[in-house]
Order: sequence, then C-alpha cells, then structure tokens
Amino acid sequence: MLTKQTLSKSVGGPKAPKDPTKKRPFFFIMQGKEIFGAPQPDGRGVQFLYMDCGRLIDAAKLSGNIEDEYMLELLKSAQGFKTVVHSIGVSVSGRDAKEPVKFVLEMYPEHPGEKATQITQELFMDGMETVINLEEIDWEVADKEVGQIRFEFETSGIQAAADVRFYLNQGFIAPVQPMEQLVDFKSSRYKKMISQSLLHAGNTARLEKVLSKAGSGENVTLSFIGGSITQGAGAIPINEKCYAKVFADEFQKRYIKGGKVNFIKAGVGGTPSELGMIRFERDVLRDYAEKPDLIVIEFAVNDEGDETKGVCYESLVRKALALPWKPAVVLLFAVFSFDWNLQDRLGPVGMRYDIPMVSVMDAVTEQFKLLPEDGRVISKNQFFYDVYHPSNLGHQIMSDCLINLIDNVNESRDTSYEEDDKLPHPVIGGDFEKVELLDKKELGALKKKYKITKLDAGSFDDVDKDIQLVEMDEEIIPKPEFPNNWAYNGKSPDPEPFVMSINCSKLLLVFKDSGSASFGTAQVFVDEKKIKDVNPLEVGWTHCNAVILFNEEKNRQHKVEIKMADGMNDKKFTILGFGVVR
Repeated sequence: MLTKQTLSKSVGGPKAPKDPTKKRPFFFIMQGKEIFGAPQPDGRGVQFLYMDCGRLIDAAKLSGNIEDEYMLELLKSAQGFKTVVHSIGVSVSGRDAKEPVKFVLEMYPEHPGEKATQITQELFMDGMETVINLEEIDWEVADKEVGQIRFEFETSGIQAAADVRFYLNQGFIAPVQPMEQLVDFKSSRYKKMISQSLLHAGNTARLEKVLSKAGSGENVTLSFIGGSITQGAGAIPINEKCYAKVFADEFQKRYIKGGKVNFIKAGVGGTPSELGMIRFERDVLRDYAEKPDLIVIEFAVNDEGDETKGVCYESLVRKALALPWKPAVVLLFAVFSFDWNLQDRLGPVGMRYDIPMVSVMDAVTEQFKLLPEDGRVISKNQFFYDVYHPSNLGHQIMSDCLINLIDNVNESRDTSYEEDDKLPHPVIGGDFEKVELLDKKELGALKKKYKITKLDAGSFDDVDKDIQLVEMDEEIIPKPEFPNNWAYNGKSPDPEPFVMSINCSKLLLVFKDSGSASFGTAQVFVDEKKIKDVNPLEVGWTHCNAVILFNEEKNRQHKVEIKMADGMNDKKFTILGFGVVR
C-alpha cells in the first residue's frame, strides 16, 4: 500500500540513472480527463468509467483516433484485448501530489457470478506515469470483456485529471496521438461557434418576462429536465460543472439584480421523455411547491427508443407550456460524439409552439472536422468525456449556447410578442399531456380520481431500496428515484400477482431495469389478456424504464395484473410506479 509517508522518505535520485526505455506505440483511451471521487457508503471516493457494451471501442476511436477495424474488433473481447495491449500506462494529476489513488481495470465475466480479473495499481497524483505490464497478470478463465475502469480515492470529493494509455504488442501500430490545444473562450471563432447554436429564437415573450423579473430584484427559478447529460454525466464534479449549474451561475452573475437564482436540476441518466413526462410534477415542480420561471427540456439524445416517436416529448412540452403561470420553455438539443441527435424529429415541436430552440450539434459538429489552423475551436476529444457525454469543456459550451440565447433576447427586446393563451393542435401528438405519477405515495391522493377500486400488491409487497440514484439540484449525494415502489423479492414458491382495478384511458408501467441475474421477466395482463413480457435485464444496468400498457381514447375500468413469468418465481421484479391519464 502506497502511503504519503513512503513518498516523503524518497529524496534525491539514483547516482547513475538508466537510459530511458524506448516506449512502445500507444493510444489514449483517456487524455487529461477530469475525475472526481464520488462519495461511497464507506467514506471513500470513486470515479466509475464503464467500458462494456462497445464503450471501450468508442474510447479508442474518440481519444486514440484508432480507425483500424481489426484492432477495434479485437478490443471487444478479453482475449482480443490481451492480443492487442501489452501494457497500460496510467498517470493522475491532483492538487496534492502526495495523495494516493488506486487504478482498477475490471473484466466482466461470461456469466454473472463468475470470477473475473481485476487489475489494480496504486500510484500518486503527481502526474508521473505508472506502467502495468499485462504479461505479469494472472488472468481468470471466465473473462469476457473489459467491463469498467475505476479510480479509487481514500476520501470523497477529490478532484484530479487522468491519462490512460494502451501500449501495443508487436505488430500493432497506432496513429500519432495529438496533444490538445487550449480553448480560447474569448476568440471571435469561439463566439461565432456559439452563435450557430441558436436554432430558433421563437416567441420570446416568456423569456423577456423572466429577464424583467430578474432585473427587478426578484428571485428567479431556473429548472432543467433531461437525461444523463442534464444529470451532469461527464462533468467533474457533477454538481458544480454540469451545464445546468454553470448556466444558472452565469445567469445569476449577468442578470439577477438583488435577488437570487433558485436552481432545479432533474436529469436522470438513461431515460427518455417517456419517463420525463411522468416524473415532471414530482422532479421539476416538486409537487407544485415550485413554480419555475424557465424550464429547459433536454431529451434529444435519449429519445431514439421512444415507442411513440415524439408523442411523449410533445406531451412533456405541452405539459410545461400549459402551466398557469406561463413559464418560459426552451428546447435544448445535445449531441453524441458521432454527430447525432433527434432535432430533425423533435424540432417541429418547437416550431409548432414557436418556442426557443438551442442546438449544441449545430454549434460544434462542423468545426470538429477542421484542423486548428483551419478554424477548429475545440476537438471532439476535448468536448466529450466519453462517446455520449460532454467533458467540463463540453458542459461549458452547452451553458454558453443557452446564455447566447438569453443574451440575444436581452439585446433585442420585442414588445410586439404576445403570450400564447391557447396551445395549438399537436404536430406529433399530445396523448400524455395530462399524465400523472401513481406510486405508493400518490395512491391515496389519486385513488378516488381514477376509481381504483382494488389494489392488491400480492407478493409484490416488498420495497426495493437498490434503485437508480441521481444527483439532483446542487447535491453531490445522489437520491433514489422512485423509492415508493412495489417489489417482489424472489422468495415465494408460488408468488401472488399484483392486481389493480383502475379507470383511465392510458397507462404506462415504470419498472426497474437491472444488471443482476437475480432479476427476471414479469408478464403484464390487461383485462385478462397478456399484452407484454417485461424483461428487466434487456438494458443491463440499474435504471428506470417506462413502457406503454395501453393508449385508448376513452376512460373505462381496466383490470391490470402483473405476475412473474413461468420459471421466474425465484427471480426479483420491481414495479416503480405507473403513469396514468384520464
């Protein structure tokens, strides 16, 4: 175990230093990436970086510029990884060079529960590279693929930057690894890039009202709902450097005169607007205890799997626009590293309601293709923390794109705009505009409205506490999503079904996805007819999932039954809640 004391005893240097060993060809999977010791129950801090499901290949392409398809294919398996990689170089730089940190590369096994290899190396945060020779590793036979990388700190809250290189075995080569240039935030090129993010200014009456309130000394509430990018994934630390917080801080500095910004962040990783519309009142409005002046909606990279192809997104937008105090609504279109988002599908929603739209994709993707001397402002590797999420620089740019919208509205106040009193007809669909969350907590309040004449949890009478955790608002300690759930614990030889009789026109099931083999498939019946098998292992990690059970025009009484599928009595299943519409 490395300690601060062992380092302090090492003074001076060797009397006859050896000639440097010639380094093998290498490529980065992380270069100058910021890391943060997120608090753990035992007091340590850990930064998790998941590399399974093709994410290692994405890192090799994004950070290492690897284009060789043969090499990329080999990196998909444990055996191929060992064929390509000779050794791993790790360096960490922190404020205290004597602070120890443990690097862990963990393999995932072929089957859950099997023993897999963990490569560990302790080092200091002094920026010096430590090289791990893979020829010295005792590999486990069950290894399937590189699963995750971790940086483990003795205490939480430590911030640092890390480089991870893969040195190659003989016969493999890598392109020259570019060292990144600093981003000049004050340059005309940067300002031009940011200006290109304004996809549609729209009717700015509601935004002007926000600015007037801010300038008159009142408090202003800024809220944000979206997926993992809004949660702050890739930002270090996530609660301070996420785009939403950076924007809120900048808005406070520029536009608040005497009051303060109240900040609401409601991003949940891996979830689309299909879930966002269900949790809107709880997570954004805080059950109407809050009345946000501005609501930023960010689901443009999460909604590919939306089974309604935009109806859920438009339903959420309409839900926000229809609030009686008429908050400003802004649609924010983030981007993935392969220059993709869903603004072509979702943009017509913004046009239908003439609301402001900001496209990060429009700002950055074209300049990614340039060399620095040809006008590139920021490289793709600098902008992205991984293939999906922005780095601190990327989050800063997202904030600046939003600030650019506010600056434009502030500079060109147009009093001819009028606030909309009635929403136009949907362009895609607004079926779920009135959706409400039904869980154990809300059952009493909604029982009469939805004529819930029966709710028998059966064997789903437990509470699952191992659910998705999310850093909300300015908090660094994550909080559980959907804690008021119904859970089957897998302990009954003949589990009784969950049965509910409810009067409504539309119903969604919110359930827990899991990566644990202890979870199994449940079957959903509506009015005695099986409509869906729900497998919580399809996604492969713990998070919240929403699926439509039925979508009808008129209200009527329905019997909903959820039970474990045949052969799944010893498996678990968690009903997180329902989305319901009358």
